[in-house]
Parts: sequence; structure tokens; C-alpha cells
Amino acid sequence: MIEKRDFYINGKWVAPAAANDCNVIDPSTEEVCAVISLGDQADTDAAVAAAKEAFKTWGFSSKAERLELIESILEIYNRRAEDLAQAMSIEMGAPIDLSRSSQVGAGSWHIKNFIRAFKDFEFEKTLGKHAPNDRLLYEPVGVTALITPWNWPMNQVTLKVVAAAAAGCTMVLKPSEVAPLSSIVWSEIMDEAGTPAGVYNMVNGDGVGVGSQLTSHPDVDMVSFTGSTRAGIAISKAAADTIKRVALELGGKGANILFEDADEKAVKRGVLHMMQNTGQSCNAPSRMLVQSSIYDRVVEEAAEVAGKVQVGPASEEGRHVGPVVNELQWNKIQDLIQKGVDEGARLVAGGTGRPDGLNKGYYVKPTVFADVTNDMTIGREEIFGPVLSIMKFDTEEEAVEIANDTVYGLTNYIQTQDGARANRVARQMRSGMVEMNGTSRAAGSPFGGYKQSGNGREGGILGIEDFLEVKAVSGWSND
Repeated sequence: MIEKRDFYINGKWVAPAAANDCNVIDPSTEEVCAVISLGDQADTDAAVAAAKEAFKTWGFSSKAERLELIESILEIYNRRAEDLAQAMSIEMGAPIDLSRSSQVGAGSWHIKNFIRAFKDFEFEKTLGKHAPNDRLLYEPVGVTALITPWNWPMNQVTLKVVAAAAAGCTMVLKPSEVAPLSSIVWSEIMDEAGTPAGVYNMVNGDGVGVGSQLTSHPDVDMVSFTGSTRAGIAISKAAADTIKRVALELGGKGANILFEDADEKAVKRGVLHMMQNTGQSCNAPSRMLVQSSIYDRVVEEAAEVAGKVQVGPASEEGRHVGPVVNELQWNKIQDLIQKGVDEGARLVAGGTGRPDGLNKGYYVKPTVFADVTNDMTIGREEIFGPVLSIMKFDTEEEAVEIANDTVYGLTNYIQTQDGARANRVARQMRSGMVEMNGTSRAAGSPFGGYKQSGNGREGGILGIEDFLEVKAVSGWSND
């Protein structure tokens, strides 16, 4: 049994102000794997006070000092990679090979990209040739509250913590209480890297407790949150009382448009992308829009691909998918699968219940529905599990209309060999990101969405800019 009750505040590991144990459940076994403590107002106040005090110096630290810290973080992160992989696998159910490659790899990828972007970043710029004595100063927002989810723990922690540190902000991290173990390892990394006391703080807690306390705290200048749209709305309302800056990375219902000239690997690529991380990704291509001339073939192939996806414990090596994160999510997904059947969608793979041979653990059958329409619940709600909805369209205009008919706008996908059409459709997508023909976005590409998928951007230069204020100064001396 892992016991990790302490918080990291002002450069030290400290005991909670009051006992409030919380069990961490291994979703592969449904057994308690660790005990942490949930913080209360006193812990939150102590962490914010430490960050506020540290900002007096860190906010004016040199670019070289910040770069040295981030490079040290990356070196130690790589050395602790296996500890991080094991933590994420046990806490949120990522199969250990996926945890080592994608879950841990996402973090190192983002840190490297921040280093590249930071080296070229200018914190002082002239307004223009017409105003030689005007300056634009890019300055840190201040004390930031960073609230991260359970589905991609290190992906989100690195996107927020490293960007905030590069900008000169101080911070309090509240990781998901569902998957806190990797963030405890991360805090050990931050400590070993020599982060000045108070610059980085970590308090475990739930949303209604530490989360709400941070969001409404008068000494917090910015909240950066990744999670559900429902929680994002609540955070925005709470932060409004103190006019905090709020950056939100929320849900998605990505459309993957397959035109009749889509390449031969498009169907398999789309299904496996949907099933990755057991469907627990906000940018998952959960709606496959298929042109009518190839619809029947695509449905058959998608069902076949999904039927071959193996499901098993996170502790086992291999290319299988693991469980979903907890009982609450499992029940939600089961209800939505049943609702898909009840509302008339055609079930072509998977369905309700656990996969054969798995009687314990929060395992879900890789599921595919055909003949889904946007008025069905499974066509509109983010399921956050391994469930793909296939829809039919006839024309390009209809595909765009269906794709955009959602409250979300995070990532959409286009599959066609017609370059002009691909570009044309990409321009019409109401989403923060579009990926075409299996080409991933490049290093430092900003991550974020339109509409109820959130605001702000994470990663690279724009990710750093999210944590900066712009100060306009006239009469600047050039002596």
C-alpha cells in the first residue's frame, strides 16, 4: 500500500492541516492501491501565500535562470520516467507500454518544445518603427492555480507547470484526486531540480474542496483548468468574482470526415485512434463521418478493426487497451451505450458489459455504432470511453454541417486525397485543431478549442503567452 499524505508547499513536504484520507483505486483490479490526503482551506491558503511571496523574486528572475530550471526538470524527468510510467499505469489504467511511450513521452515532448520556444521568446519588443520609444513588456500574470485531469496526467501537468515557470509565474498545482500519484513523483522532480521555494506548490484535493478554494481565492491571478465542460463553466463563474484570467481546455466530440477517396488506412487509423487510452481523450475522433458511396464498406471494416482490439490489465505489457478510470465512468459509458441501442443506432461491435474473461476491473468493450445521427445522445454527448459513432453524409457541404453541429470545437479530422478539398474543409471546421490524412500536428503546435471546448492555447510559444500580461510603456529610454 502506497501512503502519500503530504503536500509540497514552499519547498518542503508538509503534513495536511487536518486529516482527510482519500483512497486511490487501481481501475484494473478495483482495489485500493494508495492513500493520499485531501487538503482543506488552510492548506490552500498556505500554498497560495507561498506562491505570492515567491512571485516577488521569481516574477523578476532572468530568462537564463528559468531556462536552467526547465532544462534541469527535463533531465530529472527522463531519469524518473519509469517511476512516472508505473504511477500512471496503476492510478488511471494506462497499459504499461502505453504509459511508458505515450503518457510519459507526452511530458518530455512538451518540455522539449517549451525549451525550444522559450529560447527564442522575446519578453521585450518595440511597438514599431513609428514609435522607437514605446515598448511592449511581456510580464508574468502572477500566482496561478493549475488544475489537471486524470486521463493524461503528465501531458497536462507539463503543459501548465513548465509554461507558467517559463513565463515567470508562481503556481499551485491541484492534480486530480483520482490519479494523484504521478503528480507526487512530478513534485519530487521539481524539488530535485532546485525550484526556488514557493515557486511551485502542490496540494491534493477534490474539485469542491481545494479546486473551488483556488478558483475563488483573492490572491490567485489566473486559473488554468483541464477537465469537463461542466466543471469549466463552474470555474468560470467562481473566478468571475475576482476577474481572474481563466484558461480552459475542456471536452470534445471530434468529427473524422472520410471522403470516398480516403486512403486505405484511414478507417483502421480512425478506429484505433478512437480506442487509444481507452477512448479517454478529449481530442478523440469519436464521430466518423463517412461519404455514402463507401459507407457500407467502412462500417464493416470499422467493426472488424474494433473487434480485434484486445482489452486487459494495465500491468501487462502489450498493445491492448486498459480499463476506464473508475466505476463512475464505467457506469456512465454503459448507460450511453445502452442509450445508443435504445435510440436506434445500429450496434456493429462491442456493447454493454465487460469483455469476455474480465469479471473485475472497469473494462469496457470496444464499441462501434453505425447509422448514428446528430439528434441521438451518443452523437452529441462526449462519452469518454472506447465508443465510436459512424454517420453518413452525401456532399462536402453536408459533412461540414454535421461536423460543426456540436457545442464542442476541439479537434476535427479530414481524410481525402484531394488537397484543395482538404484545405477548403479545414477552413470551414469550427475547431481549434484540424488534422488531415493521419498527419500529426508538429512540435509546439498550440492545443485548444472553440466554443464549449474551452479557450486559450497550450504548448509552444502560445502556451507561454497564455501566462503573460502585456504592458505598454511610452517614453522608454534608449540610452
